[in-house]
Amino acid sequence: MMSQMPRQAALPTCPSCAEPLDAGDRFCGACGYDLSVVPASPDDHPTLTMNGSALPAPAETGGAVRDVRDDRRAREAPPGAPTAPGVSGGPGAAGVSGVAAGSGVSDVSGVRFDRLAEPDEYALQAPDPRVAAEAAVVAESAKVCVACRAGRVDDDGYCENCGHAQPRERDHMELESGPIAAVSDRGLRHHRNEDAFGLGCTALPDGSPALVAIVCDGVSSATRPDDASLAASKAASETLLAALPQGTHPQQAMHEAIVAASHAVNALAEEPATAREHAPHQNAPACTLVGSVVTAGLLVVGWVGDSRAYWVPADRSSPPARLTEDDSWAAQMVAAGLMNEAEAYADERAHAITGWLGADAYELEPHTASFKPDRPGVVVVCTDGLWNYAEAAEEMAGVVPPDASARPLHSARVLVGHALDGGGHDNVTVAVVPFPAPAQGAGSA
Repeated sequence: MMSQMPRQAALPTCPSCAEPLDAGDRFCGACGYDLSVVPASPDDHPTLTMNGSALPAPAETGGAVRDVRDDRRAREAPPGAPTAPGVSGGPGAAGVSGVAAGSGVSDVSGVRFDRLAEPDEYALQAPDPRVAAEAAVVAESAKVCVACRAGRVDDDGYCENCGHAQPRERDHMELESGPIAAVSDRGLRHHRNEDAFGLGCTALPDGSPALVAIVCDGVSSATRPDDASLAASKAASETLLAALPQGTHPQQAMHEAIVAASHAVNALAEEPATAREHAPHQNAPACTLVGSVVTAGLLVVGWVGDSRAYWVPADRSSPPARLTEDDSWAAQMVAAGLMNEAEAYADERAHAITGWLGADAYELEPHTASFKPDRPGVVVVCTDGLWNYAEAAEEMAGVVPPDASARPLHSARVLVGHALDGGGHDNVTVAVVPFPAPAQGAGSA
């Protein structure tokens, strides 16, 4: 509803309802009339009631039916005459006036007019269809602020309404692909997420299923570590998903995938010499990689760096195991017999890596290993952002939910939450892969 405003002299009026108009109006605010259309002269004067029924002819008019436009003229009567606010509406509604005080019935036309003199809501002006179409296009393409859910996000990633900085797309990522899932989170201390992952399900030549999970951790001291991890995870997972259906042995396919990932990261360092001149402090992008291929009877892992894979049996009746060995200073000290594991990992140099993917790596040495578990379980493929809070295999098994095989996404969320609850000092990424690979068409519960 829209209350009637006092008439101002010399203002243009709507040719349909005679309501005052403002300069520049395209549509009448009272009746929605398109002001660009030249009105046709009416041939008759129908009477419209609020409920759509005809009215009996008032005795005082000699049987004549009053035109609703007579009611508008009544609103312009001299002071002292009974008046009422007008009503704006579409087909089947018209402005009425002259409501007798307390009766709810017009003393001029007899139209029932039960409503408050001052409505709480007001009808909006009919929109210009061209403006509405343009707004719809903008709304469809614009991002909405995650904080106020109203403002548009500008090109710099800030809300134009509340100014809230928007999270980057990679700050938190989740993916469920059939019976496997992965979650990656920026953590609580880093300004961006430099981890990445790749998942996939395929079939071997005999039709049996094969599950692929790749997790990469960008080396923070290198240039563009987030680009390095993304390129490596994409190249490795695509290589595996292409090689396995062709009959390549999973362990050989894993080796080839790591080599492909290395080439992808090396390519990031191939930039024009002028770029080096403008940014001489830059070094080659680098990352670590760990991956797993699970089939109906075989478990294969591959890695370079200090990201890890763990085996956790479903019934917990047999011990869990760590399936990878770190390319790190601490691992070298333990392997050389110079320190025990507790001493080595307590040292501040423990996490200095000795192997990685990148153009400045000393020499690429892909590590692969294959296993044939005798019982069901899950493979946990993760970066050090998780295993720093569950380093021993027994600790990791204690965090993995018992139904991890049936609910991989839930389990990955639980594991990331464990790292965040522990402090979230690093980016956290984990993939959960059930063993044996379930038949195609069987997903998580």
